[in-house]
Amino acid sequence: MTRSLRPRAAFRLHAGLVLAALLAAFPFASVALATNYNVSDVEAHGHWHSLALSLGEERHFRALEQHSYSDSIFSVNYTPGVCDLPWLEVRVELEELQSESRVANLVPGDLRVDYATIHSGAAEFITQRGDRGFYVNFYLDELDLLIDEMSEGETLRLRFDRGDEDYWFMSFDLAGAGDAIARAERLCEAAG
Repeated sequence: MTRSLRPRAAFRLHAGLVLAALLAAFPFASVALATNYNVSDVEAHGHWHSLALSLGEERHFRALEQHSYSDSIFSVNYTPGVCDLPWLEVRVELEELQSESRVANLVPGDLRVDYATIHSGAAEFITQRGDRGFYVNFYLDELDLLIDEMSEGETLRLRFDRGDEDYWFMSFDLAGAGDAIARAERLCEAAG
C-alpha cells in the first residue's frame, strides 16, 4: 500500500470533529452538536464546498459533496502536519442516535471516477455513540490517483460488497470537486 493505515481511534476522532463542524455549517444540522465546533472559510464550488474546522488548537480542512443525497455526504479530509495523507469518508444519516462507538464491519469497497481506474480497497463502517451518523472510511492503495481523477471527472461511483452478492452502490456528482479539493489542501498546507 502507498498509504499507511491510520489508527481507528484517529479516524473516530476525525470523523466526529468533521461531522460536528459540518453540522454547524449547514442548515440540516443538529443544533445540539453545532455549538461545540467552529466552522470557517466556507466556500461553494459547484456541488461541492470547502471549509476549515477547528476545536481548540486542532484544525482540519474538508472538501465535501452533499448534493447527491439528502442523507449522505462524501468528503476528502486534510489535517495540518499530514496534509499529504488525506482520507475519504462517507457519512450517512441514521434515524436514531447510536448507543455505542464501534466498527460495525470491514468490507471490500471499490471507487471509480467515470470510466477511469477501479480503485479496490477496504471500507470500514463505523458508528459513534450519541451520533446519528454512520461513517465509511476507505483504505486504498492509490488514493492520490483517485483524488486526481475526482478533480477531472464527472461522477464518483462507490460499491460496497457486504458479502453473498449483497452490494451497496452510491454515486456522487464531481462538479466543483477539483476546486474544493485543491482549496482544502491549500488551506491545510498554509496552516501547517
